[in-house]
Amino acid sequence: MSKRVLLVVLLFSVGWTSAQVRLPQLIADKMVLQRDIPLKIWGWAAPSEKIELKFAGRRYKTWAGADSSWEVSLPPMKAGGPYTLDIRASNHVVVNDILVGDVWFCSGQSNMVIPMERVKEKYPEDIAGADFPQIRNFFVPTLADVEGIHKDLPHSGWKEANPTNVLAFGAGTYFFARDLYQKYHIPIGIINSSVGGTPIQAWISKAGLDPLPGYVPRNARFMDSINDLRAHSEINWDAGRMVRHPDLGSIEAVKWYSPDYIPVGWHPFWLPGYWADQGVKGLNGVVWFRKEIEVPASMAGKPAKLFVGRIIDADETYLNGVKVGNITYQYPPRRYEVPPGLLKEGKNLLVLRVTNTSGKGGFVPDKRYELTDGITHIDIRGDWQYKVGQVFPPRRETAPPFSVQNEPTGLYNTMVAPAIRYGIKGFLWYQGEANTGSPREYRKLLPALIADWRAKWKEGDIPFLFVQLPNFMEVQYSPAESQWAELREAQLDALSVPNTGMAVTIDAGEWNDIHPLDKKDVGDRLALAAEKIAYGDSSVVASGPIFQSATIDGNKIILSFTGIGSGLMVKGGGELRQLAIAGANKKFVWADARIEGDHVIVSSPDVPAPLYVRYAWADNPEGANLYNKEGLPASPFRTDQEK
Repeated sequence: MSKRVLLVVLLFSVGWTSAQVRLPQLIADKMVLQRDIPLKIWGWAAPSEKIELKFAGRRYKTWAGADSSWEVSLPPMKAGGPYTLDIRASNHVVVNDILVGDVWFCSGQSNMVIPMERVKEKYPEDIAGADFPQIRNFFVPTLADVEGIHKDLPHSGWKEANPTNVLAFGAGTYFFARDLYQKYHIPIGIINSSVGGTPIQAWISKAGLDPLPGYVPRNARFMDSINDLRAHSEINWDAGRMVRHPDLGSIEAVKWYSPDYIPVGWHPFWLPGYWADQGVKGLNGVVWFRKEIEVPASMAGKPAKLFVGRIIDADETYLNGVKVGNITYQYPPRRYEVPPGLLKEGKNLLVLRVTNTSGKGGFVPDKRYELTDGITHIDIRGDWQYKVGQVFPPRRETAPPFSVQNEPTGLYNTMVAPAIRYGIKGFLWYQGEANTGSPREYRKLLPALIADWRAKWKEGDIPFLFVQLPNFMEVQYSPAESQWAELREAQLDALSVPNTGMAVTIDAGEWNDIHPLDKKDVGDRLALAAEKIAYGDSSVVASGPIFQSATIDGNKIILSFTGIGSGLMVKGGGELRQLAIAGANKKFVWADARIEGDHVIVSSPDVPAPLYVRYAWADNPEGANLYNKEGLPASPFRTDQEK
């Protein structure tokens, strides 16, 4: 072949490749399209390239613009399917198994991410029965950028609900989708765009942040000088590092996890617990733990599962000298598979190598610590031994590493903006933990997010449903201040925005875990809000009691509520708890409280002239028991809110 002919072939090949139609990640096999609204199908091709589409018995024709983008509008459709989308240009693209139903854009931080896999021990029957091919999930991988808006989402795809796929579905969103599907029998699509540990401002566009003082200059600073800032941050971080000595347990001739190792100089430790509370103060480093457990003959040689609760931070876990698992950060539960043949009758050696870099290292109480084959359960709590293998030098960093995903617009640009042309039914939002340090700001940020997203999707005031933060951290047994309570109040205030709903979850959390496992109540309560707000079912009691007004009557205060359903009740019976009362000095004391009809009457002999009431005002308001008879909890509130 001559060089001239080869050049022509190469040029033709390049032109052919560049002219090929490309679709966004959301427009793919098994997608769910939103019913009853005009729809958009879009993509990219060579400038001026002709694109022909066939869908649901209709034909469409368009041409790519000078910027290579193209778009076709489809008329509203009823729920149904499956359909096929056929696209022809210089190439031929077919999208199969398309359903039309309701699509929900779900976002937030880690509790929106937590997959069914994380809660599989809590909901084994729900996972085994997850045979719902018309429930589809699209999980958006994490990507952040403050420098500009991206055209497309990171690579992903639609998955239908079955016992295997459902393990990767967000747990709360799966239960939400299942409730709606079982009630309305229409396809449900979930787009889960969430990132753990991220603040709300990262999810709002620049235009959405413009009206908020403080965020505009910050956003501009990162837009103009991101590279300098990143370099400066990294320099400060690296400057604080110091040389570490090696871990003794890993470098000795006989490793400390080996059954051949003879322990010398080990100390007693009660597990679960933190080493700072058991004689090892101020240590960041590596600590080894060991325990011999007795295994009966009935378990010998069988596969088993080892539950080692939650560990702060990283662990490597060994059984009889064999590594059975490791996790590099504190939040996931440790659930390690023990292979067949490893367990033996009699004494078996458990060794854990735990690494912690800040705070209190060790084992979180009130978690599952056992070895089991499903029949026999061996409790591994109790007396262990420990020895320090490595001590980390004090950290002297002056700044943390630069984190784009925590900056204003950092996630909107990459994980929201590319989806705004995709028609949806509404939004789900589960976030707030990362903003508890500044709850007053959240009063403006949450309404700003709602307004921003509604403006971008251009579908009007579509439903926005959100989760109020659950109970978390140690119980406070006297009335006290709480930033978590203040953030819940900011979320409660957002109900003043039209077409919003809130799932109260102060009974669904865990004191020792920011990622509580009860995601079914979360999904169920969001679904109730959707049934009333998005589907117009006025017969649904979608919320527990929501404070409405307070009337002072002599030495008592009379509280009125919305969301009382068929009546107020004290869950579990007994006294109504977690109500505090104060006079002009705002020194709150626990109140005597009772339900009278649709009201709650609050008083205290210690407050003869009451002015203010608070309910469930704590990080972890244990015992809060004001519910409606439909079993939904009342939202925390206060009447002394500073505006």
